Amino acid sequence: MKKILLFIVSVLTLNATAQNCSELFISEYVEGWSNNKALEIYNPTSNPINLSGYFVARYSNGATTATVANSVQLSGTIAAHDVYVAVLDKQDPLGTGQEAPIWDSLQARADGFYSPIYNTSNAFYWNGNDAVMLAKGTLPSTATTLINATNVPGFAIVDLFGKIGENPANETGTSSGNDGAWSTQFPYSTGLGVLITKDHSMIRKSTIVKGSTTNPSFFDPLLDYDSIPPVIVRLDANGDTLFGTSGNPILDGNWSSLGTHNCSCNPAAVDENEVSSLSVYPNPSNGLVNIKSNGSIRKIQVLNSLGQTIYTQANIGSKTIISLDLSDFSGVYIIRMTDVNGQQLIRKIILR
Repeated sequence: MKKILLFIVSVLTLNATAQNCSELFISEYVEGWSNNKALEIYNPTSNPINLSGYFVARYSNGATTATVANSVQLSGTIAAHDVYVAVLDKQDPLGTGQEAPIWDSLQARADGFYSPIYNTSNAFYWNGNDAVMLAKGTLPSTATTLINATNVPGFAIVDLFGKIGENPANETGTSSGNDGAWSTQFPYSTGLGVLITKDHSMIRKSTIVKGSTTNPSFFDPLLDYDSIPPVIVRLDANGDTLFGTSGNPILDGNWSSLGTHNCSCNPAAVDENEVSSLSVYPNPSNGLVNIKSNGSIRKIQVLNSLGQTIYTQANIGSKTIISLDLSDFSGVYIIRMTDVNGQQLIRKIILR
């Protein structure tokens, strides 16, 4: 066991001193229902970057090593301060089981498709319990070759999602299968709290300016990421749920954030905190949210990731602290406040 741990440390400390805004990193991780899997990769630099010198590797079910069969070489180019959306290549509309197609709404956002055949490359078949690595290097041709600095020319860790060597538990505290995920409560791997790396999308916070290049002692998914569910209920213009012919709510893929990323590395980025003296707390919240303002707020709206209004409060008056009960919702939402002068103030809120 000591040799394994030493191997992990030696691999993950290689070139682990990435400078701010100087190297690619994962800006969104999608672990949706069925085969809806995707990575959004962000270029924080002022120059285009060729992806042919990068690859993605998956460390499955707590594995301490990955091979070429668990990896895939990337392709394409990312423009300066732009993103590249890499999606699991399952596009056959007649596919079933392991070959089930990705949703059309996710397919439409893809810049490239990867790992169509599991037995050739299973890099993009992650579940919420798998660590995923973005790295530099050129993969050798032999499927069983281990991924490390000795075997992969130009190898360097660029970013890491999850913790290599850890298989997080499910809601019952069991970690023997692949149904676990990292959660919102320390130590994040025992099933406590809310499991948020499976059946969720994880969006990198705008303040993050470089990837994680070392294996963490504990992987706290909300430290660097915001979390949203993979599907949302479709609403009409009045904010009411729309139902299909079967009587069930109509669901849409929650991919609206894929394809763009707001980052402090971009000189044109919008700093959501640079607005007047106003605070929204606690954030994240279990549903009860307080808004404190030195000015007079006329109207408050809460919007989902599709821009649909799911909550409105008007005729607020001169209150300095306004309380909202949003306990029926979970995920990442936007609170839009309009003051008496018509100025709009925006805050992002995470509801658990």
